[in-house]
Amino acid sequence: MAGKFELYKDKAGEYRFRLKAGNGETILASEGYKQKASAEQGIASVRKNAPQDQRYERKATTSGKPMFNLKATNGQVIGTSEAYSSEAARENGITSVKNNAPDAKLDDLTA
Repeated sequence: MAGKFELYKDKAGEYRFRLKAGNGETILASEGYKQKASAEQGIASVRKNAPQDQRYERKATTSGKPMFNLKATNGQVIGTSEAYSSEAARENGITSVKNNAPDAKLDDLTA
């Protein structure tokens, strides 16, 4: 099964999206957007930037666990990963985003 983007509204009424791998695991999550169109632009930006390794900011959580941010060309964070158990697991997560994001279908859960 291929990856997919899920577009949804959070409890605060903001639009968010998450990228799920073929196994259903969330591999990237967005910030909240006031407008649905802005969230859709965020998805388009993830699709465009995901294949480019230099767009990934590899870092650690405050507790020291590896994670990453995907950034747009302007440096703005467009998606954030979960915390991983190891740097190797984080690299697998990045590879999964690179492989899934460009062709992932959009599942609009706000409709």
